[in-house]
Amino acid sequence: MCLTIPMRIEEIDGNRARCAAMGQERWADLMLVAGDPPEPGDYVVIHLGFVQRTVPEAEALESHALFQEIADTLAREG
Repeated sequence: MCLTIPMRIEEIDGNRARCAAMGQERWADLMLVAGDPPEPGDYVVIHLGFVQRTVPEAEALESHALFQEIADTLAREG
């Protein structure tokens, strides 16, 4: 099973985007993105190193909050 955490594009260099979320950074390929090309500041879903699609900021931030809640719960119980 894969968990997808939306990432914010920080920089675009040719066909690659440097993306960040929750303290992590990744470079992802833009060749397979569906829809309009994303821009810095957009939130995207990445799978196997490729940007798949953009997601609305509100949806991305809601996902971040839920993942943080899960992490906080696991930390308290661990």
